[in-house]
Formats: sequence, structure tokens, C-alpha cells
Amino acid sequence: MAASSEPPFRHRPYDGSTRPFTVGLKPIGEEVWLEPDRFLDAHLTEKERLFSLDLPAVFRAEADTAETQREVLDLVADNLKRFHPNSYAFERRSATNRETGRRIEFGQEPALLTASKLVQEDLVIMRRGPEGYRLVAASVCFPSSWRLSEKIGRSMSGIHEGVPDFNGARMGQVVERLFENLTTDQLVCRFNWSIYPDGNLHHPMPEGIPFTVTAETLARLFLRVERQTLRRLPGSGDILFTIRIHHDPLAKLAEQDDRKRIASDLRGQLMNLTEDQLDYKGMVAARDEIAATLAHM
Repeated sequence: MAASSEPPFRHRPYDGSTRPFTVGLKPIGEEVWLEPDRFLDAHLTEKERLFSLDLPAVFRAEADTAETQREVLDLVADNLKRFHPNSYAFERRSATNRETGRRIEFGQEPALLTASKLVQEDLVIMRRGPEGYRLVAASVCFPSSWRLSEKIGRSMSGIHEGVPDFNGARMGQVVERLFENLTTDQLVCRFNWSIYPDGNLHHPMPEGIPFTVTAETLARLFLRVERQTLRRLPGSGDILFTIRIHHDPLAKLAEQDDRKRIASDLRGQLMNLTEDQLDYKGMVAARDEIAATLAHM
């Protein structure tokens, strides 16, 4: 098997371990930095479709980032060789997926794009500038309600404009200090979660997906969890930000042995969201119906 077969609800940031709209960073090891699983081929197939459909919508890079991109590709390839050796067979200028035979050639395109074709994670490079760290290169195929074209080149405050409790609050200051103080021997992780009306990976629409819930549509909802990691690259000093999407169908919740605890934890966090936070997540109209269903579990 080329990738692990993790069950649904692998990550549960709504269980009280993380408060929504906070930094909530925790240290992790190199062995869990990347998360190839049974959806590896499906996710990479979707990435290839998006790259072919409209590359500038999902990949952007400033001209002076080529060296950092190569550093990211080397880092990704090394991690896959060391900790996920059953996923790929590496040669000097290529990598072949052991399960599907998908072959990725090196050196024929921007290195960050090549790295993105090896992993389910989206990859973002942040660089220090006069206004703080800014987004200078990224491969983002699976955004959660934002567009790369609107974020490229912007600072952290610009990227998070409209995010509740970020700009003008302590969270933005904490993130800025974190970026400044992050060392090359640190690898940290955080989570976001929301509920979406479908299981699509590619969600580039503006912040928030307003939707209502009926008995028919409730079973089609997906719990979307973003696993984000941060690390400083030792060569360039830039920061690599990864985003891995896990989307679990709520219909599968009833099959889980610990469904009562999952439902209770999720309902608790859902009910504790402020109006601004609910609005940002697009769940103002859907919150009460979802919470009532979770209470029945």
C-alpha cells in the first residue's frame, strides 16, 4: 500500500484541544510533517486537472523565488524518501508513484509546482518584507474560500483581512512574532475547521459559503479540517507554510464507535462561535439545524 488508510475524522481540532480563531500551534516531528493517505492518487489527479484547467489560478511565483522553490522540492523529496518510502521510487531527475505508476519529472517546470505534484498538501512560501512577511510563491489547489490571485504578494495582515479576531487584535501580533522568531529546527502545526455543503477540495469562492440546511441536505455536509504546518527554510530563511485538507462526510459520523463524543465536541464548538465567526464560516443560517442533529447523536 503506497499510503496509509487512516479512517475518517483523523484530526479533531473541535474536540477542545484547539480554540477556533486562535494560533494554537503545537510542535510536530518530521515523520508526521506530510500526510500521504489512501486519497493520495485522487487528490493528485484533482491537482493535475486544476493545473491544466487554469494554472495561474492555482500557482503563482515571483521571479526571485526559484532558489527557494528548489529548496522546498528538495525538502519534500527528502521527507518522502525517509518517512514514506512506499509512496515513491525516486531517481535522480524523477519520482514514480509506486501504486499508480504516475511519474513526475524534475527540472521541466517551477520546482514548487513539481513539489506540489508529489504531495496532497498545498505549499506556500512567505518572505520577510517591509510590511512583515508576504506571500511570494504558492501552489494552492485546495483553498478554503479564498483565491490565490487575490493573496499573492500581500502581507499577513492583507491576507487575513476580514478574518475575525486577526487584524487589530492580539492574534495578528502573535503570528507576526511567531514568524520573526521561528527557527530552522522548529516544525509546528495548527488546525482550522468548518462545515461545507459539499466534498469538493477546490473552494476558491470568497470567505464564507452561506448555506441553509434541510433534512435532505444535512446528510451531504462535509466537515472540512485544515492541517497547517510552518517551518523556516535553512537556506533562504523564507517560511514554508503547508495546508492539508481532510474532509469528512458528516453522514459517516453515525458509523463511528465514538460518535457521541465527536458529535458532542463539534456541537460545543459550533454553539460557542460568535456571530462574526459564524458569518465568516458561512454558517449563520445552518448552525442551529446542524447543532440539533448533532445533539440527537
